[in-house]
Amino acid sequence: MANVEPFIGSRAQKSFIATLVVQGIVVLVMISLTFHFVAEHVDFDRSNYKTLPCYLALFIFAELFEVVMAFDALRMRNVIQLAGILLFHMALIVFAAIQVHETKTALVTLPDCDGTVSFINCGGAHTLFRKVEPFLIVTPCIIGASWLVMMWFVRTLYAEFGWAIFRVVGANPAMKTMYQFYQVMICLLKFDFFCFTGVTIQLLIVVLSDSSAEFGLTIAAIPVVLFLLIGAGLAVQREIKWLMTVSLILMLAAETYFVYKLVRFYQPSSEQQYITTRATLTVFTIVAFILLLTTFAIGLRCFSDFDKGLYKSKTHDAPLFRRKASATAHPGEYKDEVDQTETRLSIE
Repeated sequence: MANVEPFIGSRAQKSFIATLVVQGIVVLVMISLTFHFVAEHVDFDRSNYKTLPCYLALFIFAELFEVVMAFDALRMRNVIQLAGILLFHMALIVFAAIQVHETKTALVTLPDCDGTVSFINCGGAHTLFRKVEPFLIVTPCIIGASWLVMMWFVRTLYAEFGWAIFRVVGANPAMKTMYQFYQVMICLLKFDFFCFTGVTIQLLIVVLSDSSAEFGLTIAAIPVVLFLLIGAGLAVQREIKWLMTVSLILMLAAETYFVYKLVRFYQPSSEQQYITTRATLTVFTIVAFILLLTTFAIGLRCFSDFDKGLYKSKTHDAPLFRRKASATAHPGEYKDEVDQTETRLSIE
């Protein structure tokens, strides 16, 4: 069997993480400069300007989340999660591009004049929007360029990890398929967490006041959805049928919540409070809805695989780099394990 590189031990692994970290730093610098220049001239307590602090908060969270997910994917030799990170990074490109429109909507109320009339509210030359526009445009360009680099390294990592991604469960193709669905389910739950948190951050910071009934509903939804995500992950790993049933029911309830929020964004009675962030909120909510619906479907498939012999692989399997590290302490045991793994791989 080919030598298995230790965690962050290969050039591809190091380069993948370095690409993420460097682009994250550059992107956050661009967004921070935008925030700084706007903060010098506007009051963020006004609802139409809250899109900027929300934009900064979301990108800080997104970049940290992406780095954590990348380390986790490399630690677990999980190419499925690496592919998910590529899709997530593509979504960040779209989000960053939308922010150009969102920021213009928030700042520019007089599009046909220049800075001699109003530095803050005009959209022509020598205005606040024109000052921050280059930083807003550069951001999706940087994310897009880093995405191409990341895609190259993911291809290399796929070749490096090989079938280790699926944590070899034996020669039975059915078992391997079941384990792949389990991996997809866990990966989806992690991205569900980000999307729900992204929607919640925007609702709490940008559009809702603590005296509104909708604020209370949003706060109440937080522990419910967190219980849903944690419970679903635990249920699918430990094959707890009652908890999996509850989690699937809560997923349907959460889908109803997302539909309700989408309607509120465009209702005449409430659309005004969402106007400066409606595009971003709509994208986040639709993506969250689709992700959770996909999670529900995969969850049903995983539920049907309970009690079919996969429990031990899901609860006791360890990343291959740990096995390699343990070779020094237990060389004989490690050799037997490698021999067994080689046999199973050759059968497949």
